[in-house]
Amino acid sequence: MTTPSPETLAAAGLQLDLTGPVATITLDRPDVRNAQTPAMWRALADLGEALPGDVRVVVVRGNGAAFSAGLDRRLLDPSSVGGEEESVAGLVMLSDEELSATIDAYQRGFTFLRDPRFVSVAAVHGYAIGAGFQLALACDLRVLSTDAQLSMKEAALGLVPDLTGTKPLVDSVGYARALEICATARMVGADEAVRIGLALAAVPTEELDSTVADLVQALVAPLPGAVREIKELLQGAQERDLETQRRLEREAQVRRFREMAALAGGR
Repeated sequence: MTTPSPETLAAAGLQLDLTGPVATITLDRPDVRNAQTPAMWRALADLGEALPGDVRVVVVRGNGAAFSAGLDRRLLDPSSVGGEEESVAGLVMLSDEELSATIDAYQRGFTFLRDPRFVSVAAVHGYAIGAGFQLALACDLRVLSTDAQLSMKEAALGLVPDLTGTKPLVDSVGYARALEICATARMVGADEAVRIGLALAAVPTEELDSTVADLVQALVAPLPGAVREIKELLQGAQERDLETQRRLEREAQVRRFREMAALAGGR
C-alpha cells in the first residue's frame, strides 16, 4: 500500500514527515485544537498500513496550542455536517453489526501504533482530551509538557472510551485508578501523569521537542531487530506466566544470535 499523499492527509487534518528511520505524524487542525474526526481516524489507519518497513520510531504530535482536544463536537450534530462527511451522531442509524464494524475501522487508526516494527512516542502538550488522550495512550511512550492536561471525557457524554484507550490505561495505572479517571472524566495534570505511570517525563513546553528528539535518537541507536523483539516480549508479558515468557525469551534470543551471526558473516 502506498503512503497517502500529502493532499489526502491534509484533507484529514494530518501531516507526515519521514526522516530516515523516523516518521513524525502531526495532527494539523490547530484552529480547533486538533479536534479529531472519523476522516482523521480512517486516514491514520491507512497511514499505519503504508508506513515504510524501515521506520523504527513513530512520533505523534499536535500542531498549535494542544495535542488534541478530542472529538470534533460538531460531528455530534448531524445538521452541522455537510456532504459525505461522517457524523458520529449518525452512527445510531446503523445496525448493531454495522456500528461495531464502523468503530472497528476507527480503532485501526490507533492500533497500528502498537506494531512491534517500531516504537511509538506521543509528544503531548496542552490538552489531550477523550480521543486525544486515547491517541496518546495508543503510543508505547509518552512525554508531556508541564502544561499538559489529560482527560477521558467520554463518561461526561454518556459514552465509553472506545478508541483502544482502556487497556493501556489499566496497564499503566492499574484498575482502580483507571476506573476513577474514566468514571469521573477529571483532568490529570502532567506531574500526576508522571507520578502514576502514564508518562515518562514532564518538561517545560520549550523543551518538549528536544526531549523527544533525544529519546528518538536513543531508540534508533540499537540494532532494529533487538528493539522489535523486546517490544513483542514486553507487550504481552503481563498476561503470560513465567514459563511461557521464559520460552519466548529463549526463542527471541535464538533469532537474535542467528541474525547477528549472519551479519558478522556478511562482513
